[in-house]
Order: sequence, then structure tokens, then C-alpha cells
Amino acid sequence: MKKFFITGGGTGGHIYPAIAVADALNDSEIFYVGNPDNMEYGIVKSKGYKFLPVNVHGMPRKISVFLLIWCVQLFSAILKSCFYILKYKPNAVFGTGGYVSAPALIAAKILRIPYMMHDCDAQPGLVTRKLASGAGCVSVAFEKAREFINNSDCVVNGNPIRKEFSILTKEYARESLNLQNKLTICFMGGSQGARSINDVAVNIIKILSKEYDVQVIFQTGKKNFDHVIQQLIKIYPEYQVDANLIIKPYFEDMVKVLKSADISVCRAGSLSISEICASAVAPVFVPLPHAASDHQRKNARFVVENGAGFYIEDTELNLDSLKKILISLISDNEKLKKVQEKSLALAKFDSVDKIAEQLYSICK
Repeated sequence: MKKFFITGGGTGGHIYPAIAVADALNDSEIFYVGNPDNMEYGIVKSKGYKFLPVNVHGMPRKISVFLLIWCVQLFSAILKSCFYILKYKPNAVFGTGGYVSAPALIAAKILRIPYMMHDCDAQPGLVTRKLASGAGCVSVAFEKAREFINNSDCVVNGNPIRKEFSILTKEYARESLNLQNKLTICFMGGSQGARSINDVAVNIIKILSKEYDVQVIFQTGKKNFDHVIQQLIKIYPEYQVDANLIIKPYFEDMVKVLKSADISVCRAGSLSISEICASAVAPVFVPLPHAASDHQRKNARFVVENGAGFYIEDTELNLDSLKKILISLISDNEKLKKVQEKSLALAKFDSVDKIAEQLYSICK
């Protein structure tokens, strides 16, 4: 039986691709290296994989005492990852980029254990760019990302997504959420929520429900939920008895949410894009304006250039700008269907199997 270390964390964009690959490694022993203070801990535990904790956080961007502390923490996390590798002797390490994956990948490089990386974004992150040259294989989601990778074995696989996206039907997904089989719009700002999306959603959901009989699924983010409800009560005090609305801080099963939706108003994280396309959803992107290397704008532009979605700058997002796009889709079924078809055409349902195959091929 082969053993694999899987690593990546901090956000769903790093965690869920890693979990999807772990699930595809049949008859293998999986160890997940992550930060126990992050959301990956609960997700990994629920899957039943062995969790190996490392204490690592995002790198401070300015020279200060905090940068020195971070360097000490990173060094400690690398030593701990080396210990894990020497103890459990994995055949290979797989990382999805980001600061959480750095210690295990660096440890693998030091101990000459084969490692593979996957980067979700059109412009790969710092960890991927710095460690790619020593990887047995590098997987990327976008063709454009290859420009930044110093490795001859760089493959465009798309993002690994969960098998449920290719299996679950829209009708079943809606039924499981107690929704009717009619037009549905999803508002979500990623796992952390997005204030700008939340604010405009609060102002438009009554219009969508009462004037257009549209169902709305609204993920506020855990830290923003109370504020959203306070604002919503002022605008639409009867929201709780509106059967067209589902409002929650966070949905554990985003597969059912996205498969239920026809349109999504969301950030432009690469994993979200892959899951939206796999669900044949027409997206309206509001890219995070200060994302590292401006990767969310680049991700969104790729989709829009392919006619598979729409784009609003965070600073330009308001009731009027969003309503114009949404009503144009609600009132023109052919236009909506065309965007959904182009969205689905960008989906790569076999990416996780390809990545698993490539990971097996680099094993010791």
C-alpha cells in the first residue's frame, strides 16, 4: 500500500482540491499535513484521514519583528514536517500551494521525497513558483499559469473537483434543500464571506423573490451573518417566512448549493470558478480587489473572455449594476442558457483522475 502526504489549507480553494485528490487515491494511506487552527482540520477529520498538525501562518508582507517570528515558526514547521516524513515514510507528497503547504513540500525537497504541486490560479502563488523547479510534476488549472512555472513537466489539468459535481442532478439538489424546481440565484463570498456582496444581496433579495419569483441561496460567511440579518430585518422584516430564501452563515455541502443554482454572484477564486462551471451556472464575478498577485481578476477575465460569465469591480458593485445583469438573465432564458452552456464547456471533470495518475507516476 502506498502512502501519501497531502497538504494545503487556510481556505477552501486550497483544501477542497487537496481532499478531492486524496479521495481519488484508492487503496492508499493518506496523511494530511495542515494547521489545526484552520478550517482544514475539521474537514479532514470528517473525512477520516490522519491529520498531522503544523503551526504555520501567512507571511507578513513588511519587515518587522512579526516577520522574524514567522521565520522561526516556518523553520519549526519544516523540522516537524521532516520528522513526519522520517516517521511515516510517504511515497510522495502532494500540495495545493499556499503557506500551509510550504513546510511539508520544503521538507520533501530536503529529504528527497518526490513531490507534486497543483496551483488553482491563472497566476500561481509564491509557494508554487518557488518550489516548482524541484517537483516531479506540476499541475495547473489554466494554460496561462504555465508561463510562471519553471518545470518541464507542467500539465494543464484544470482544478480537481469532487465527483459529486458530475453525478448530482439539479432536481435532486434542489429537493434536498427544500427548494422548488425554478430559477435560483446563489450569493456567496467564499468561505470567509464578502462584505460588498452581502450588502448588495441584502438590498436585492426582496426584489428577486417578490417581483420575479426567484429563489435565493445566500451564504453570508460566519463572521458576517449577524450583521447581514440586522440589515435584512430593516429592509425585509418578513424574510423569515419567505419560502424563496435560504440564508445561512456557511454551507458544508456546496455541491448541492451550486447544483441547485442557475446564476451565482460570487468572488473569483479558482476553485469556485471550477465548481461553478461544473454546475453549469452563469456567474457574475466580483473579484477580491486585493487578492495576491491580483489572481482573482485574472481568473474572472479568463471566464468572461470565453463568454461564460460577467464581471463587476468590487468598487462598482451596487444595486443598479447588479440588477441590470441579473434581470437581463432572468428575463431572457436563451441568453441565460447560452452563458450556462459556455460555463459548462470550461469544466474539466477528469482533472482529479489525471492528477492522481500523475502523482502515482512520481512515487518512489
